[in-house]
Amino acid sequence: MSTDGQRYSLNGETMGTRYTALFYADAGIDTDEIGHRLAQAVGLVDQQMSTWKADSDLNRLNAAPEQQWLSVPKELATVLAAALRVSQQSSGAFDIAVGDLVGAWGFGPGEQTVTEQAPVPTSAHTRPSACAALMVDLQRHQVRKRAPLHLDLNGIAKGFGVDELARCLEGFGITRYLVGIDGEMRARGIKPDAQPWVVAIEKPRRGVREVMGVMELGDAAIATSGDYRQWVEVNGQTYAHTMNPATGAPLRNRLAAVSVVAASCMLADAWATALMVLGETEGPRLAQERGMDALFVLHDGQQFKEISIVGGQLQAHIDSRAIDSPHEREPR
Repeated sequence: MSTDGQRYSLNGETMGTRYTALFYADAGIDTDEIGHRLAQAVGLVDQQMSTWKADSDLNRLNAAPEQQWLSVPKELATVLAAALRVSQQSSGAFDIAVGDLVGAWGFGPGEQTVTEQAPVPTSAHTRPSACAALMVDLQRHQVRKRAPLHLDLNGIAKGFGVDELARCLEGFGITRYLVGIDGEMRARGIKPDAQPWVVAIEKPRRGVREVMGVMELGDAAIATSGDYRQWVEVNGQTYAHTMNPATGAPLRNRLAAVSVVAASCMLADAWATALMVLGETEGPRLAQERGMDALFVLHDGQQFKEISIVGGQLQAHIDSRAIDSPHEREPR
């Protein structure tokens, strides 16, 4: 199929937000069929990996007894295995065994809210990590828990869903596209006019949606983790939804947001969370060691500062007050 023709835009609901697919293809293609397949792809990820769906495969795993192998869909096994790899490579900063913490702080399913008293943190020494207590057999699509675990895939599943959107379009022979779920995006190719895909980087300010800058994206994915979308206020103190496995409590560091560019959105999603947890010193250090592309946005009083790392190389620190967005950008 030629992809030099007409521009198409499809979208729908998934994972409590919306997915989008912008692409170029021949005029007259069956967008109904493509739209159906896109919805089916993200719906499958949601059904397998949601903590909000009582009958999801993830919740079935959470409720399963220890020391028994459980068959799971290959997509879920793939994501679990990737999560364990990132956990190992980030020295535990990314850990999917935080479902109990997410729930205790009121960020999980149910009606629990936290407003009067912060939950007592659970020490990492008393809580098993996913790396220590979860085994994944990718060939047989089976998993086994060595200890009770409450897994939460919110830091990786949305990125995998974006990758599934990309795979869906490529199944139709479409090779010029930008797909996304909320702020997680993946692009391939360039537009017919030879212009790259351009995505907006949101300023990490609570309660407003404001663009901080833009980024060109080609044959890569981008994901952002931040403290500005979901939070609770307890006795006048705000706590973001990202948990620190080491302290058993929400993050407390200077980072407002971390954006990561990677080959897959699944990995960009997981690494954005890991680097956010590591903080403003260890996060950039590890990003440099691993040769990553990452943008760290730090709280600086009432303003923000940036640390940009490209190909593992530290760029100049930037005062984000000077950043504008003069370019036309694709909707997110």
